[in-house]
Amino acid sequence: MTSAVATGWEAVIGIECHVQLRTASKMFCGCSTDFQAAPPNSHTCPVCLGLPGALPVINEAAVRHVLAAGMAIGGRLLPITRWDRKNYFYPDLPKGYQISQYDLPLVLGGSLTFETSEGPVTIAITRAHLEEDTARLVHRRLEDGRDVSLVDYNRSGTPLMEIVTDPVVRTAEQARRYAEELRLLLVTIGASEAALENGQMRVEANISLRRPGTEAFGTRVEVKNMNSFRSVERAVAFEIERQAKALDAGEPLIQETRGWDDDRGLTYRMRIKESSDDYRYFPEPDLPPLHVDASWLEAVRAAMPELPAARRARYAELGIPAADAVTIVADAGATALLDAALAAGPSLAPRKVANWVVGEYLRLAKGEAGATAVAGVSGAELAALVTMVEAGELSGTNAKEVFARHAAEGRPVAAIVAEAGFRQVNDTDALRTAIAEILAANPAAVADVRAGKGQAIGFLTGQVMKATRGQANAALVGQLLREALEQA
Repeated sequence: MTSAVATGWEAVIGIECHVQLRTASKMFCGCSTDFQAAPPNSHTCPVCLGLPGALPVINEAAVRHVLAAGMAIGGRLLPITRWDRKNYFYPDLPKGYQISQYDLPLVLGGSLTFETSEGPVTIAITRAHLEEDTARLVHRRLEDGRDVSLVDYNRSGTPLMEIVTDPVVRTAEQARRYAEELRLLLVTIGASEAALENGQMRVEANISLRRPGTEAFGTRVEVKNMNSFRSVERAVAFEIERQAKALDAGEPLIQETRGWDDDRGLTYRMRIKESSDDYRYFPEPDLPPLHVDASWLEAVRAAMPELPAARRARYAELGIPAADAVTIVADAGATALLDAALAAGPSLAPRKVANWVVGEYLRLAKGEAGATAVAGVSGAELAALVTMVEAGELSGTNAKEVFARHAAEGRPVAAIVAEAGFRQVNDTDALRTAIAEILAANPAAVADVRAGKGQAIGFLTGQVMKATRGQANAALVGQLLREALEQA
């Protein structure tokens, strides 16, 4: 496929993310947001059903989450915010309008910086505001063959935060990395679980093309239905190429909304795209403007945790490689384990502890057993394990087995080592005896060493380690093996 860059087009991309906030109740009523496994339409009330005369009440926790997000992205928090009605008619919108924010959002501006294959990229953010979610349409085929669309209002009124970037994203990779970094940030501050596969974070991309060096934007196309970060990158890349091919062929583009079909790997037309004028925004008459005072902001700021960028910078100062820092910070369990292990073993080299977190903890956590494999892990016990390895009391091979057993069972490392008899063998006389027996049993390998075949050394080392059940000090084995071969 010819790239858009090769055809002389520049992509202009803006990203909109709708994020379901972590609250116990909905945005403007007291209905529970814990409805995922509930029967349809069982978590509803006159407010979220849009019944006449029902009046909304603002959810304080939802506002607090947006303020925290605004602080995290370095945005400007407005002292007064207002609610607006966004008018449109669709079966999943019971009132015929959505309570949102338009002129005076909670947050203006901000930015997010992240690494890409081409280096660090900073994306400017336009705004972050609050709104209520719609109901959910369920499309089914009945037993008599009829296709029907049903409406489940359990989701109606769930608090959503919408975060909108400036049109400064230029590549599909940047779009994916922005979404990944934003999700990590929101999970870290506790604003949302932001699981794309569950619809808790929805990413939409507005894409147009223009000639490099020009200011005017091309015809904008919105792409929806991207339910994974991989889908975000694939969908944006496809749409850039689709538009480039159309423009190169002299075909006109129209402002439209397109969906992403992950199975077929292409976008498809959903509907003609509306403009903001079509929504006929006007101030919400049932809600007063919200005043955000300084004491409230200070309380939100005081509760903010260490942000991902600050964590990565802290790990870099400790000498942990950047790639490992990125991997660890992307996983809350890995971050907690590393910090706990470093606190328990302050004399340990952070880089070596990080190696265990990346190499063993994350390997187990992302394996078939998942969380079960690391349910009992302890930072203090990881520190004890690394200390034993560094002191030469436990071989690396056996240490991995000990860690796996500790992580799953929660038992102390020392108890597992004692039970398994894993103390590392550093007795030179015992190792010389084992080496002599291995050399006597493998004359062909000894001959290969003398013939200059270096791989034979590795074979003999492996045989010694096998004979000692992996408990021999590998470095000492190598030294004594070379001495024995020189004397033979």
